[in-house]
Amino acid sequence: MTEDMKDLAKRFFMLLYLFLERRYRHVDIVFIRHTHIAQEVDEETFFYSRETGGTLVSPALREMERIVRDRYSPSDWNIYAAQASDGDNTPSDNATVVELLENTILPLCRYYAYIEVSEERGWDAPTDLWEVYQKLVAKGHPMAMRKVKKRADIFPVFQDLFTPAELRR
Repeated sequence: MTEDMKDLAKRFFMLLYLFLERRYRHVDIVFIRHTHIAQEVDEETFFYSRETGGTLVSPALREMERIVRDRYSPSDWNIYAAQASDGDNTPSDNATVVELLENTILPLCRYYAYIEVSEERGWDAPTDLWEVYQKLVAKGHPMAMRKVKKRADIFPVFQDLFTPAELRR
């Protein structure tokens, strides 16, 4: 991700973080950062670390599954997930991502929000990850996807993702 893309993702997550902290009395927010490996990190590390590397999505999903299994039983917790990405994923990882989402992560979640950050440019070809997630949404999984290209997109996309359908105009 370029620095501009990271900035868009950080702004989205900061808005989500503020929304959750202000709206709910008891909420645990877990930050998972990943490149080719994934790890749970604190808020400061998540938002301000400059780690880079090749991208695999499946390690982040496995880390989420481990954390939920160890600390957040879905019978006791409402599990929500939000992911921001530039859409990069090693193509050989896509089948694993689908398997993990369909069989492990999405059955645990009440809702999974995905935003794809990109830079403003003349073309808008879908990324492999976008296409993989579109297929999951089409199957009726509790997922929503939106794209963010500039700062001005963040709040409308956030509202769209987190306003109940019956309240949207």
